[in-house]
Parts: sequence; structure tokens; C-alpha cells
Amino acid sequence: MPLPTPPLAPTTVVGAHNYPDDLVAAIVRATEAAASACLPLVGSGDKNGVDELAVAAMRDALGRAPFDGTVVIGEGEKDEAPMLANGERLGTGAGPVCDVAVDPLDGTRLAAENLPGAVAVIALAPRGSMFDPRDVFYMQKLIAGAAAVGVLDVLASATQNATRLADALGKPIDDLVVGVLDKPRHASVVAELRGLGVRVHLVGEGDVSIAIAAATPGSGIDAVMGTGGTPEGIIAACAVRSLGGFMQGRLDPQSESQRAAAIAAGHDLHRVFTLDELVGSDRVLFVSTPVT
Repeated sequence: MPLPTPPLAPTTVVGAHNYPDDLVAAIVRATEAAASACLPLVGSGDKNGVDELAVAAMRDALGRAPFDGTVVIGEGEKDEAPMLANGERLGTGAGPVCDVAVDPLDGTRLAAENLPGAVAVIALAPRGSMFDPRDVFYMQKLIAGAAAVGVLDVLASATQNATRLADALGKPIDDLVVGVLDKPRHASVVAELRGLGVRVHLVGEGDVSIAIAAATPGSGIDAVMGTGGTPEGIIAACAVRSLGGFMQGRLDPQSESQRAAAIAAGHDLHRVFTLDELVGSDRVLFVSTPVT
């Protein structure tokens, strides 16, 4: 049987002033429907099962939302999980014409194991404003609050960025807290940061939640460094832009086959994407409902 799960935490809404009230309410209902639907399988160990419940509930709710939406950033392709597919049309067709970034359950393993950090998220922006990273599933990201604008550089070393950020924030480097996904590929970055005295906050999953924290003053997380999911990166960019934070990204395939596919699709793997290039509009709506 699934483990007992506490009631859902409050939903976060950023950028509600950018869209009609009825559409904002519909998007909130969609994230809350996804979060509620998967609760019966929270703690069950069934990653795909809990994801299927969230996807079905979100798709149904978005189908009734008063907008003309096209999924630019869907989730599921990199591991063949259930998904709202790229190119899928959503909404009633009446209302704002939008790009849609969705992750019905960011942190499927966290939900399946009843660990903190799983969320249901949706972001909207005007049609054509979201970067479409098709065929590339991983992105190197550098995320922080407004103080990092013009200071940090995703191509610089962890040492350079940590030192610059500590100076910009006016705090000792050993008071700096940097979020990093707990993956083998980040072993050297973690060692480098700890060698400086930086406090590293390791995250098993949940690219989006830690990105929001990094862009939110007073959250306890000063920055995020390292490579995570590209779809989650675009969703995070919507939240970071709404919060007035800093973000840069660089496509970062994790195998030779992924690299070849990215190049074949015409992507420049040396290009550094600014926040404006990841989501090219201030008219962003970001909604997130915690699951665990």
C-alpha cells in the first residue's frame, strides 16, 4: 500500500498579471489536479505509474483551459516515460496563443519513494518565445538571483563563479550555498566547491525546485551549477525570468550518440544561451504545485 502522504502544500504562482484571471485559474487547477492525482501512488516505488496519473490529470485539465496552447517543452522523451508530447495542442483554442512548458511530475523518483521535492509545473509564454531544444536532453545550467546578472558565466570555472558570487552578495565564500544535482558527472565540481569552503546542497532529482530556490532571495540557496535536463531548464528559465533572477545555459549531450543527434539537428554545442534566449518574453506565467 502507498505510504500516508500529507496534504498538498500551497501552489506557487508567478506572473499572474500577465494573463487573464480565468486562464491563470485554469493553469493552477491543472497543476493541482496533476499533483492530487498521483498521490495514491506516492511511496509505491512505481515511477511510471505515478507519472501516468499526473500526466493524464494535467492533460485533461489543460484541454479545458481557455487558451490556444502548443507544447514546446514536454517531458518523457529521454526515458520513454508517459508524457505530454512536444507539438501537442492544448486548450479550447479561444484566448491567448501560447507556448507551453509542462512537467506533470518533476521528480518522479522522489514521488515514487515519498521523498521531498517532487512538483507539478506549467509555464506559459507568448507563441514563439520559448527556445525549443528538441533532440538534446541535457543542459549545463548556471542559475542565481538578480545579484549575479553581469557577474557569472557558465563557461567559467566553479571557483571563479563561486568567488564572483560571494563578492556580489557581500558574504564570505564559506557562507555560500550552491545546489548541485547528485550525479557522478558532478564529482569534480562538488570537490572544487567544497575545497573553497562552499556549502554544497546535493539534490537527487528536481531541477525545477532547486532552480526556483536559487532565483528566490532568502531561500537559502545562492546558486545552482551543473548539468540537468534540458526540458526542466526551459521550465526553470520561465520561473527565473518571472522572479528577476539570472540564468545561462549550454546544451550538454551526455553521450556520443546524443552529441551526434544534436549536431544533426543543427544545434551549436558551444553556444551560451542567456535567459532572454531561453524564454524571449516578459509575459511569462509560472505555476508549481508541490507533491512531496
